[in-house]
Amino acid sequence: MKQYLTIDEWSIIEESFDPQTQEISESVFSLGNGFMGGRANFEEQYSGNSLQGSYMAGVYYPDKTRVGWWKNGYPEYFAKVLNSTNWIGINIDIEGIPLDLAKCTVSEFRRVLNMKEGTLSRSFTATLEDGKEVKVESIRFVSMTRQEIGAIRYSIIPVNFSGKITITPYLDGDVKNKDSNYDEKFWNEVEKQAGPDHGHLTLKTKKLDFHVTSAMAFDILVNGEKVTAEAEAIEQEKYVASKLDVTAQAGNQIVIYKYVANVTSRNHGLGQLVDAAQTALQAAKEAGFVTLLTEQIEAWREKWKESDIIIEGDVSAQQAIRFNIFQLNQTYNGEDDRLNIGPKGFTGEKYGGSTYWDTEAYCVPFYLSTADSSIARNLLIYRYKHLEKAKENARKLGFKKGALYPMVTMNGEECHNEWEITFEEIHRNGAIAYAIYNYVNYTGDKAYLGQYGLEVLVEISRFWEERVHYASRKDKYVMLGVTGPNEYENNVNNNWYTNRMASWTMEYTMEALAYLQENEPTRYTELVDKLGLQESETTKWKDIIAKMYYPADEELGIFLQQDGFLDKEIIQVKDLEREHLPLNQKWSWDRILRSCFIKQADVLQGLYFLGDRYDLDTKKRNFDFYEPITVHESSLSPCIHSILASELGYKDKAYEMYLRTSRLDLDNYNNDTEDGLHSTSMAGTWMSIVHGFGGLRVHDGRLTLSPSNPGHWTAYSFKIMFRGSRLKVSVTDAQVTVTNETDIPASITIYDKEYTVNGLSSITADSNSVTV
Repeated sequence: MKQYLTIDEWSIIEESFDPQTQEISESVFSLGNGFMGGRANFEEQYSGNSLQGSYMAGVYYPDKTRVGWWKNGYPEYFAKVLNSTNWIGINIDIEGIPLDLAKCTVSEFRRVLNMKEGTLSRSFTATLEDGKEVKVESIRFVSMTRQEIGAIRYSIIPVNFSGKITITPYLDGDVKNKDSNYDEKFWNEVEKQAGPDHGHLTLKTKKLDFHVTSAMAFDILVNGEKVTAEAEAIEQEKYVASKLDVTAQAGNQIVIYKYVANVTSRNHGLGQLVDAAQTALQAAKEAGFVTLLTEQIEAWREKWKESDIIIEGDVSAQQAIRFNIFQLNQTYNGEDDRLNIGPKGFTGEKYGGSTYWDTEAYCVPFYLSTADSSIARNLLIYRYKHLEKAKENARKLGFKKGALYPMVTMNGEECHNEWEITFEEIHRNGAIAYAIYNYVNYTGDKAYLGQYGLEVLVEISRFWEERVHYASRKDKYVMLGVTGPNEYENNVNNNWYTNRMASWTMEYTMEALAYLQENEPTRYTELVDKLGLQESETTKWKDIIAKMYYPADEELGIFLQQDGFLDKEIIQVKDLEREHLPLNQKWSWDRILRSCFIKQADVLQGLYFLGDRYDLDTKKRNFDFYEPITVHESSLSPCIHSILASELGYKDKAYEMYLRTSRLDLDNYNNDTEDGLHSTSMAGTWMSIVHGFGGLRVHDGRLTLSPSNPGHWTAYSFKIMFRGSRLKVSVTDAQVTVTNETDIPASITIYDKEYTVNGLSSITADSNSVTV
């Protein structure tokens, strides 16, 4: 872990240039708008280590699976988000020498991600090999209001010379994915055109026929006066550019304004792409950089009004939570129910940019509380639209009925090829069912059950029914050969979490059926007929619920992660020499699997999801046993431990885990930030404050709060949307203030006392009283 970024409340700041951290910074300083995004690559050419990345949401490629030994049921491809056209490029040559920070002496380097306004800026002085010196400043953003538009302002000042500076804005589609299984390039050229101050390039994928058109236009000014000389148009394979020579005097400022529109065949017809790109581009250029930037600042002001968290007395923690919220708002906006959230967002290729159970387990709560309920609803509808594919996935593995949602997917079809995950990490089904419950419980939108939710719940329950089997010697239902959330255990029997979520899913499905039968009888009958649901099935579910086997140890009073867990040698992480960590980089897989060490919350994940089913003593015994043997080598682990530690009153542990999850990428805890940010765990960071320190829960349709201060902060506040009301919750050591920023009254429970917060008013509560 190397902390090289300056601590600041609203910005991520890099004060000097170090080629060794360049790829990490490319991840950290990434930009996105939910439709497109990219890594913080330099506009000018750079020959040092770099992972070039520009991504378009929903555009992917089915890269042929690469495995050493094929097994029945393996998916034939691994879906990958595609590195798309590099649209930011502006090559600079100084008297014939390329401006390349890998080959220059760099001073006064400063890179800033302005999270308040959604911009990336950079400034530096470069001394070339011949002694010529230039000052450069750039600022760019991807528009939050015009989703297909990116804009750049790039300025150069020759410091100690007068001479020719060659400027070449370009679009480069001759790109590849670093993670290509067979080093294949995934794009073919369709058409291109370069002009003196503009150009466009259309590419299509070699499979699936996604088309992307990128169009650019630019202006060049010297000391504020537009350069009128005509540029040389350049066309090469999958590449267009315009090359212009500018003769500048020492001290002159040359400014390039580059505007780009990126459009895809997901949103436009194939014959309309160029026109759509040109129309969006022309409107952006006519508006101009200043207007586009003003729009950007206002859009982010509204985002922060809904989702900001303020921490007083701890700037490191403040910077961290805003960074996480910022990246989440860049990654997904909920406007397109065909899209979901990849574990790396728009910041890298790792995990293929596909959808995992991370969305349901970690991301849904963030969007439920910080945006209109339609946003989270669209995340659920995404899974509903993939129900038929999930049923196909189950059939491919030999199941006669039910649905098995994929571990990794773009279109609903499984595309993950590690057997211990593809075939065994079936607990993902439970997370998807839980997300339906979470959404309905939080929003009160029970109509969702009849419209979409029940069908998913029934098919998941059918899968669980077939996946378990009755063990007569135990008189229990068991589930063999699974991998739980702790991926440092494979092919285990009776993983407590998986068994528990399977039983809970059937239980909730029965509740949903009963609700619809009583409240929407016509729709209930329609769905029973559509699903072909038999009474014998629900009878079987009741029997499984009653007789599900849960491994436990009575002496320790804990749930066992799986059968035989206590046969392992139990060693706490604190007793390991530091040289052994991280295990996944230092130990063989065989040694990891035989050890007691846990990658992420497993039993504790279940105690978080089903927290209202277990008392504090039960949670405490399990936390005290499992957390000390957890290495937290999954980005999804610290947040769950932080939430439970808060609930148990373990303030120091809660704060330790909060810092670990919130600064995971900023401080490169896991030594892998160069691959991209851990976007989905960022939602877990938000949860560690709101669900952890804030104690937010919803019981019987009522919002409840049990806030605590971790002891490191003077005060903190967060905002939550709940059934039409936007509430600001402010916490100090002495009291809790809840301010209703809307005119819709909200019912709320604070420390087990019930209150009503009227529209545009506040209440202040402590453990003994409330004042209005």
